[in-house]
Amino acid sequence: MSNEATPSVQPAAAAAGNIASYIDHTLLKPEASEADVLKVCAEAAEYGFKSVCVNPVWVKTVKKALKGSGVLTCSVVGFPLGATPTDVKTFEARGAVLDGADEVDMVINIAAARADDKGALTEDIASVAEAVHASGAILKVIIETALLSDDQKVLACEAAVAAGADFVKTSTGFNGGGATAEDVALMRRAVGPALGVKASGGVRSLADAQAMIAAGATRIGASSGIAIVKGEQGSSAY
Repeated sequence: MSNEATPSVQPAAAAAGNIASYIDHTLLKPEASEADVLKVCAEAAEYGFKSVCVNPVWVKTVKKALKGSGVLTCSVVGFPLGATPTDVKTFEARGAVLDGADEVDMVINIAAARADDKGALTEDIASVAEAVHASGAILKVIIETALLSDDQKVLACEAAVAAGADFVKTSTGFNGGGATAEDVALMRRAVGPALGVKASGGVRSLADAQAMIAAGATRIGASSGIAIVKGEQGSSAY
């Protein structure tokens, strides 16, 4: 497990001037162009965001664009539905890290969570974790809170812990709902202090981000990162 889970900035100090270090600057729209991706990379380097999070097809582009910037490259796996066989998710994750991803955000088998099948969840996550960790990368596990009951959210978090994940993450931003402070707090209680908690989906303002951090988030996924840092209101759904 990586020590990346907990940033050096403490939640009480999460003001506009340093909140950038919490943010995964995100572009996951399927229609995004290379120019769009390069623009996001330039913004991340300028503002000092933690990472740029993109679909796997753009990992090589992002890695090259961010070279020397200190900003990490993040990719998604089994995105956005999670309804992909484990071996396919594992293959996709291995490819992403070989292409240069420092971090991978995978979507769980949501049906397994809704069926209270902790064993299936753990096996799915553990296989991807093994592939990601073999290259020294970080695994974040998206549990898609909008589709789960509180008990199912806890079950998914417990499976992520058992499987050796580094983070749990609220949402894809593509399946309805998004991050809430209540869900972040629930997830923090479920995983304890060792894992990171990433709030994503609908975090559009500095106040939103600060509320998530106060609830226990150690990372924020947002396409409104610039608005957040500037203390403005973003309009993106993610």
